Amino acid sequence: MADFLMPKFGGDMAAGTLVAWRKRPGDALKRGDILAEVETDKGTIDVEVFTAGVLEEQLAKPGDRVAVGAPMARIREAGEPVAATTTPAPVPMPQPQLTPAAPVVPAPAVPAAEALERLRVSPSARQRARELGVDLTRVQGTGRGGAITREDIERAAATPPPAPADRAARMRASIAAAMSKSKREIPHYYLATTIDLHTATAWLAERNQTRPVEDRLLVGVLFVKAVALALKRVPELNALWAEGKAVPSADVHVGVAVALRGGGLIAPALRHADQRGLDELMRDFRDLVQRTRTGGLRASELTDPTVTVTSLGDQGVEVVYGIVNPPQTAIVGFGKVVERPWVVDGQVVARPVVTATLSADHRVTDGHRGGVFLAAVDRLLQEPDKL
Repeated sequence: MADFLMPKFGGDMAAGTLVAWRKRPGDALKRGDILAEVETDKGTIDVEVFTAGVLEEQLAKPGDRVAVGAPMARIREAGEPVAATTTPAPVPMPQPQLTPAAPVVPAPAVPAAEALERLRVSPSARQRARELGVDLTRVQGTGRGGAITREDIERAAATPPPAPADRAARMRASIAAAMSKSKREIPHYYLATTIDLHTATAWLAERNQTRPVEDRLLVGVLFVKAVALALKRVPELNALWAEGKAVPSADVHVGVAVALRGGGLIAPALRHADQRGLDELMRDFRDLVQRTRTGGLRASELTDPTVTVTSLGDQGVEVVYGIVNPPQTAIVGFGKVVERPWVVDGQVVARPVVTATLSADHRVTDGHRGGVFLAAVDRLLQEPDKL
């Protein structure tokens, strides 16, 4: 039997609130299935399971605040015999002789109208939901077979979700705590270089000329791919700090900082960024931004980044120096692409340039290796057709 523990989605996270279960006791689980929704200061996160088997028991109920590392559920692993005390898994249409089943939460892929039809709700509970303005698809039923009762509706109405202003304030406090801890514990060093983007922007313009707007590549995706490939050449920067030492990562998962409309930011991962083509990275980047701002991020997308890329170019900022996000050991920044005088073959010409910065952990690397990394990013951006 394996305990499923509350994951940690950030260095400062102490607990998360269980919003809803996506699986119920008796359901088969495979690696990557979404087991639950958890609310943190970063928003509501889809929590994946990484153990194949059967959900044996739910140890927390929606609304519970669960400490990081505390058990949320028990999973009977593949091949493990059924415990003698295990209640038989409920069938889709419960019969009177069955014991009350665990609450049912519709999967998010089900359209809203269809999800409402599938919910088991008594007429009086449905009427009460209309009176109180409660969204039935977000209510956890506690009646027979997971049916939603009037009491469930009134309980949901009495505990409304936090106001946007409250969530923004919580996120700001969370970010402040994490960044203060980072600056206090990590000896940062900072480097910067200016990169000529003449070749890259010309290549990009030609590539986008015949594409519809929704399929065009942005210069930011070139930055992400160049950083990912440069990390393969300077792998010390692609490491996580754990138990007093740097642990190199064989995979390159680039976290991209995304500003939230209500304030704050999250940096979910573009996984295996070094191995993926620019078009695939662009599609995934757009999808990641959308899900970051509307909900639906997976837990692994928040815990996987091995380095972060941040850019404030769209805000007109020419230089950005980031703060390392533990347990990562480096963050790369890109500013606005601007035209500046540039000397080419002894002649002063106007060229589009960008300032790239590196903030890194001096316990892991030093200025020399950081400089090698930024030089590698520069060289890669001079050959965009090879990215």
